[in-house]
Amino acid sequence: MKILVTGGAGYIGSHTCIKLLEEGHEIIIVDDLSNANIEVLERIRELSQKDFAFYQVNICDFEAMDKIFGKHDIDGVIHFAGFKAVGESVAKPLEYYSNNITGTLSLCKAMLKHDVRRMIFSSSATVYKVGNTMPVDEEAPLGCTNPYGWTKLMIEQILNDVVVANPDWSVVLLRYFNPVGAHESGRIGEDPSGIPNNLFPYISQTALGRLEKLYVFGNDYDTHDGTGVRDYIHVQDLAQGHIDAANYAIKHTGAVAINLGTGNGYSVLDMVKAFEEINQVKVPYVIDARRPGDVATVYANASRAKKLLGWEAKKNLRDMCQDSWNWQKSNPNGYNKV
Repeated sequence: MKILVTGGAGYIGSHTCIKLLEEGHEIIIVDDLSNANIEVLERIRELSQKDFAFYQVNICDFEAMDKIFGKHDIDGVIHFAGFKAVGESVAKPLEYYSNNITGTLSLCKAMLKHDVRRMIFSSSATVYKVGNTMPVDEEAPLGCTNPYGWTKLMIEQILNDVVVANPDWSVVLLRYFNPVGAHESGRIGEDPSGIPNNLFPYISQTALGRLEKLYVFGNDYDTHDGTGVRDYIHVQDLAQGHIDAANYAIKHTGAVAINLGTGNGYSVLDMVKAFEEINQVKVPYVIDARRPGDVATVYANASRAKKLLGWEAKKNLRDMCQDSWNWQKSNPNGYNKV
């Protein structure tokens, strides 16, 4: 297949692009590089030993997207592009609604114009309502605690409506949990700008000495140690889930939501201790106030992914910790070499 990957230079997108190329697909990456480094493109080429087209474009730009679709005979889209920090979305809601929703509308218009009918959408476990029974399945009540989550849920609704109007479309809404880890080569991984929003880069940069200490946001949640519990999934497993979803979309029409998670919940302090023990490093931390929009516990029922996609997570906690640390040690300044 020839697949357009929006946000393909980002953390999850780059790992997915390598797997797509390894499996013989042709890719076109569209990324405005607002939260990604152009160096990752060379590393995708290096690891896959294959080339691809790249456009530095914001998907909100319909005219630019229209030209890209017109130039390539695209079979389907994997849609990662979007702002993604929960805390930032609370501080900058208008930017999140404008960018994430407008970008998706622009992308869908281009797809409709050029008769591209398959989309895999990067959704999130943040679409689930607080208070659901765990593990949470795809039929659980939906509702969000932050603007980032609402953009994901609103986009899900938009795509469901597009499918109602265009029954020959196939849309897979991948609700994934907390991506961690890196490519086993240590050549690509998570490289956030500024202070990390996600736990693992924060842990690894603290272990490396780039950051003085890890701030643990809240220790008064209703969990076994008071810190938030999440379902951490290796980015390589997540990337494979997108490949399996793309293969599913070839054979099916309609829209379906599918969780990608391990089904296991670990607290923040569980992860800190595991990282220290597995990698033989120290991670100094302090307890800080809760972050706006965070919830106590979220982990997945991933049985639908196994049933429909034949997918299940294969990487374990040791893989997550080792691969994250290998990436950070090998790239102390991320993709910036100095």
